[in-house]
Amino acid sequence: MAKQKSNNVLAIGIMFFLFMMISFVTGLQNPFGIIVKQQFGATNLMSQLGNAANFIAYAFLGLPAGLLLAKKGYKFTALAAVAVGFVGVGVTFLSGIANSFVVYLIGALISGFSMCMLNTVVNPMLNTLGGGGNKGNQLIQFGGSLNSLAATICPVFVGYLIGDLAQAKISNANPALFIAMGIFALAFIIILFSNIPEPDAEESAEEKASTMETVKGALSYRHFIFGIIAIFLYVGVEVGIPNFANLYMTEGVGLAPAVAGTIVGMYWFLMLCGRLVGGVLGGKVSSRAMISTVSSVAIVFLLLGIFLKDSTSVMFPAITSNLKFSLQEIPVGVMFFVLCGLCTSVMWGSIFNLAVEGLGKYTSIASGIFMVMVCGGGILPLVQGGVADASSFISSYWVVVAAVAYILWFGLAGSKVAKKAN
Repeated sequence: MAKQKSNNVLAIGIMFFLFMMISFVTGLQNPFGIIVKQQFGATNLMSQLGNAANFIAYAFLGLPAGLLLAKKGYKFTALAAVAVGFVGVGVTFLSGIANSFVVYLIGALISGFSMCMLNTVVNPMLNTLGGGGNKGNQLIQFGGSLNSLAATICPVFVGYLIGDLAQAKISNANPALFIAMGIFALAFIIILFSNIPEPDAEESAEEKASTMETVKGALSYRHFIFGIIAIFLYVGVEVGIPNFANLYMTEGVGLAPAVAGTIVGMYWFLMLCGRLVGGVLGGKVSSRAMISTVSSVAIVFLLLGIFLKDSTSVMFPAITSNLKFSLQEIPVGVMFFVLCGLCTSVMWGSIFNLAVEGLGKYTSIASGIFMVMVCGGGILPLVQGGVADASSFISSYWVVVAAVAYILWFGLAGSKVAKKAN
């Protein structure tokens, strides 16, 4: 029993570490949106293509990743994901040398394959190690807090590396890319020599259903279908809010990339705070109550951000390009967009927890299907970028409001466990 408990603690630690990697590498696409606009003359929509490539990878590999997890186990899938991630970041580095937008997109796509595989491993593992239910959600929230820590650091660090906006190039971010590759290399070694629990290892071959049967079985639950739609929209919301706040501040307001990056980093820092609180409350407060509450508050913040716009300014903490702390004047609307980080912080864990409730043996394949829908993080910002090109950065946030409204409905009604009528 003591040995099993020790193994669980180690496994939880490794999953938390992987959660950080997912966020750091994915977060690179936020400040890179600013870089490619300068280096390649991209439009607002085109600036989100790297982000889109990163998340579209989920649509291609989400289901195969779930199947790989079911057939090969957690350790094999994690090792494969880390190896692919190293290659993806390496290609992004080469895009700076080649001065190629296409190579940059290829690197983002390969990195997305890795992030998809890692997400497929981390979420069900933490949910299983926590015993499902509120405790499973609690572990996901704690892991998510470390995910947010990496996301907080990434835009601040890369914003500092960019320096002069007019001279921004991918090669400016090389130190961040080297760190990412180093993290992947270290993670591979740690995982290789670690004992990772395999919850489904004792399942006999006869008990394992065919791929189509398991997919059909998971999709026979109405609340799961509503849940994967919610996660599609959520990831788009989580990514779109800071991405367009960054573009708005650097282009619309004229702030330096380092300053804008710090303010965007505050969004992710608030997600960190929210996930820590969510982790503490996760064992006491239901996922349904949590998602309904934060969705309601998020809608209020978004509407305030849209209607107040730049009608007045507020002083906000930031770090300047010379690494000095200062208070910067920003539009009050941006402040409310940043505050949304408190709300988006606990959405992922709550949606995942509610969507897989009662799925039992279909949980592994359900996790793969979930990863397919993470492509929303690439598609919704593209829609938002199109609206920004046609209208304005602020108007594009109506796309986010509509998405959060659906998530609120899912929390209130769509998440009730039920199979579809035959």
